[in-house]
Amino acid sequence: MRYPYRYHLFYLTAIDNLESILERGILSRHKVNSLGIQHTEIADSVIIQQRQNVGNSLGLDLSRYVNLYFQPRNPMLYRIIREKGIENVCIIQVRDEIIEKDGLIITDGNAASFQTKFYSKDSLSRSEFYHLLKQISSQVEMEFWNTEDSSKRRIMAECLVPEEVAPAYIDTVFVASTQAHLKVRERGLDNVVPEPRLFFLPYWKYHLEGTQLTLVRGDMFFSRMQTLTISVNTRGVMGKGLASRAKYQFPHVYVFYQDLCKKGLLKMGQPYLYRLDYSLASILSEEPNSLAPDPNPTWFLLFPTKNHWREKADLRGISQGLDWIVQNYQKEGIRSLAVPALGAGLGWLEWYEVGPLIVSKLSHLSIPVEVYLPAEKEIPQEQLTPEFLLGRGLRKSPL
Repeated sequence: MRYPYRYHLFYLTAIDNLESILERGILSRHKVNSLGIQHTEIADSVIIQQRQNVGNSLGLDLSRYVNLYFQPRNPMLYRIIREKGIENVCIIQVRDEIIEKDGLIITDGNAASFQTKFYSKDSLSRSEFYHLLKQISSQVEMEFWNTEDSSKRRIMAECLVPEEVAPAYIDTVFVASTQAHLKVRERGLDNVVPEPRLFFLPYWKYHLEGTQLTLVRGDMFFSRMQTLTISVNTRGVMGKGLASRAKYQFPHVYVFYQDLCKKGLLKMGQPYLYRLDYSLASILSEEPNSLAPDPNPTWFLLFPTKNHWREKADLRGISQGLDWIVQNYQKEGIRSLAVPALGAGLGWLEWYEVGPLIVSKLSHLSIPVEVYLPAEKEIPQEQLTPEFLLGRGLRKSPL
């Protein structure tokens, strides 16, 4: 059947549950318990109770529904990966035909929130139902979220299916890596796809042998490094790129940054550390209070690449800022570091200028360093080799 709008539905589960799911289908929590099926639970008990409380207020027993997400790359997946381990979790894509089932309920956000609205398919006309699907599918097309604007709740919009999703509706199983791929294939399922990006992993990584430095293509704000570097100007304007992303997703960092600029404390060649006393997991995870205390809080390194936001990035100033890192990282307590391609892309510098400079200076650090490639353009493969990055960087004596 052809549907008016393109959308997908997904189920998050432990890989250990796949054998049962392939045999019996995806079952509601109530049905799993009533049949006495052995099941590895990934949902937190606090969240399960919250869902029940919300359902009770609406006269619904949510334990009798299978919850499918329109966007699997969401705060729940982020939390269970941290709790269960990325090699133990999979995402099941369900066939579109599931929406023809009677009794479906569509939510505009996390069903564990009292702010979320619930829509019964049976109470909507066909056109109203498809309009709702289009609206929900559109709202979850985001790469990141925060709490302040309710995007953290909205990205977890759900399709609730009564009691079960039969095995015939199972389409594809996504896993995080080739190791997890082999683990799933051992359970007899052929349509398995390694898709690291869905699990907040980089598209591509390349470790420079003999160093602790890794080149990365992906989203730096999902890095597990202790310190994340944000390229900024010294005028207090976070208008584009990573700075704009930080302003939206971590507004407290933006307030701190503006205060530094007003006081004249942020200068070229002198990055400034903003030390959080908690991990980003508390911002990115569903129900962060259920997570075990994280002993490794996240820090942000505000790194000036230009004075005025309209100017071209200053390569000499970037070099001086990198020297500051080399001279101060141990004293400041930086234990691992993620760095973007400072000044490249929106700073109008080229990778062939910036890449060797960053790599040559930071490859000697005694801590893990991730250097994130520019998102705005594809870098030629010959400019990603150790010969180019280390050789050229070591020869750039003017900086």
